[in-house]
Amino acid sequence: MPVEELSVATALESVASEISATARGIVSANADSLDRGADELRKARRVYTLGAGRSGIALSMTAMRLMHLGFAVHVVGEATAPAIAAGDVLLVASGSGTTEGVVRAAQKAREVGASTVAITADKSAAIADLATVTIVVPAARKLDRDSAASAQYAGSLFEQCVVIVGDALFHALWKASGQSADELWPRHSNLE
Repeated sequence: MPVEELSVATALESVASEISATARGIVSANADSLDRGADELRKARRVYTLGAGRSGIALSMTAMRLMHLGFAVHVVGEATAPAIAAGDVLLVASGSGTTEGVVRAAQKAREVGASTVAITADKSAAIADLATVTIVVPAARKLDRDSAASAQYAGSLFEQCVVIVGDALFHALWKASGQSADELWPRHSNLE
């Protein structure tokens, strides 16, 4: 098999182009869901984030920004995350929508009366059925290795879009809060 030589600059342009096109697809398919997701977060007593692997790392970034905004936010699996309850929101990401731990957590959230906002690439997956709000990312999942789905490896495009959707949710909530960047800054970690 011939080796394809690609400069990092060309690769960056390719990745950026895919992210931009996919972001437009997210907006086109989910304008109402994006706003409903933000509303669920805004009214939440507490927010919990959960995803496996890179999706979880991406949502940890969202958790940090929501904390900067003054939300009571927890990353599922951390020792200090309390029990989820009614009035809370579980924010999850799963490209396949079938990741066992994520689906189980959404089931638990439903059992206790908490809502779930799901980011997934499969609108017909189990996580979408359990979610109060589903945001669909038209991107390859980790098992989609066909370059027609994405030029990038496995679920990379989905995971990048989880970061962007999380930042967009934060940005809309921040602007609606009326808080300045200077008001958010004192919440930034000072134990670095």
